[in-house]
Amino acid sequence: MSQVDATDGYLLEVKNLTKNFAVEEGHFRRSKAQVQAVANVSFGIRRGQTFGLVGESGCGKTTVGKILVNLVKPTSGEVIYNGVNLNELEPAARKVYCRDIQLIFQDPYSSLNPRMRVGDIIAEPIRTHRLLPKDAVEDRVNELLECVGLANYMRNRYPHEFSGGQRQRVGIARALALNPRFIVCDEPVSALDVSIQAQVLNLLDDLKEQFGLTYLFIAHGLNVVKHVSDQVGVMYLGRILEIAPKSELYANPISPYSQALLSAVPSVDPSRRRERIILSGDVPSPINPPPGCRFSSRCFKKTAICSELEPELRLIEGDHWCACHEV
Repeated sequence: MSQVDATDGYLLEVKNLTKNFAVEEGHFRRSKAQVQAVANVSFGIRRGQTFGLVGESGCGKTTVGKILVNLVKPTSGEVIYNGVNLNELEPAARKVYCRDIQLIFQDPYSSLNPRMRVGDIIAEPIRTHRLLPKDAVEDRVNELLECVGLANYMRNRYPHEFSGGQRQRVGIARALALNPRFIVCDEPVSALDVSIQAQVLNLLDDLKEQFGLTYLFIAHGLNVVKHVSDQVGVMYLGRILEIAPKSELYANPISPYSQALLSAVPSVDPSRRRERIILSGDVPSPINPPPGCRFSSRCFKKTAICSELEPELRLIEGDHWCACHEV
């Protein structure tokens, strides 16, 4: 049974999502192998909540986000938004739904066109989708700049005239331009100074309350995810190993991988410090993942079955899900 089958009330559901990328070589670009970036991933996000997706670099988090905003086509699986399977829609029909699902990019430098003024960058999606009359676009841009804490006169500046935090605010304003209900935040603060990260996180939280937004928040910083998320999914080598409410996951991680990740989080409270778990070996190649559980080659609790049979994500208790044979 998948995690999204258990409860109603989801704005977005992902069911058995898989994405393979071909590794090509030679002059004729022949396919050499397949990289399984996302492997049979399932989760659901309730309306008005933030779902944090964490894991090591290269585990497939960003690929999931790109599939949700239609930048990457899945190999198999379903993306159900507000009860509609987006993968079954014709391109014209899907375009309408994609207005409701927007993306905040990780890099506030490369994600903005350096040749465009900020006002035009924010106005571009409005004009592309013809949401407003031409004479109303400027007022909408000014409104969006104010929402993200920037002055109206900044609309005539170019991206290089802004700081990193201000550029990310421009990216957030652009994501809000089409009045979405769901936003994929792809590590939106990882490229910013620590002093600026809190400001952007607080802004995202305020916008969530103001506009009734739902977030998928992708990150590798566990402290950041704890600050913003209602529910957290832990991903490893293309698969989700654990899903739980934030408080439950941080207090009682079940998956050995989650336990290892959380043991590395520093704490100023000595009573809350965990014994450090050092994982041996490196992350396996997604071209040739280990048989059975994908974490078995580094797991400190593995048994014989772990290398033979891949565990299913199953309900442990309450709303806590885990994929582990030892539970």
